Amino acid sequence: MRNCPFLLVASAALALSFAPVALLVASHAQAQKANVAPVTRLGTAGLWEAYEDDAPGGKICFLVGKPKKVDSGHVNPGEVRMSVTHRPADKVANVVNFILGYRARTDSDAVLVIDGRRFPLFTDKDGAWTRDAPTDRAVVIAMSRAKKALIKAEPEHGKPTTDTYDLSGFKVALQMIDRACGVKR
Repeated sequence: MRNCPFLLVASAALALSFAPVALLVASHAQAQKANVAPVTRLGTAGLWEAYEDDAPGGKICFLVGKPKKVDSGHVNPGEVRMSVTHRPADKVANVVNFILGYRARTDSDAVLVIDGRRFPLFTDKDGAWTRDAPTDRAVVIAMSRAKKALIKAEPEHGKPTTDTYDLSGFKVALQMIDRACGVKR
């Protein structure tokens, strides 16, 4: 019994010597979890891909499509794409965004044409967006019913461009992200 304090101290020292190892194992497990991308591919439909991201601030669902035809005036033609995003935690749905593949001319607007219907878009740097949520919704509905969409914009340098998006599969990809984020049409 005289050795009890010694055993207590020895046990505590031994436990403390394993604490860094336990922390290292826990950190490694967390790092492995962090390395696993929270983005899940929901599927592909035509030239469109649908994704779900379990982001820390709340789920994000989005679809991405590349144009069928890219105008030759692009600086980065491989960067040209369009997306629609839902963020239910923020009560946001149908956010439309175009990446133009070049820096747009300052104070210029772009135009999206879907089956002859024109939607004005504002530009900033290499992107183009609608000005409000009702227009986002109208664009998404029009794209889900149409066969093709054109986006016309002006680069900082060079002539205006027109890119063509094939909308085959857009509606199916939209249904995937609607279902994943609980968006009702």
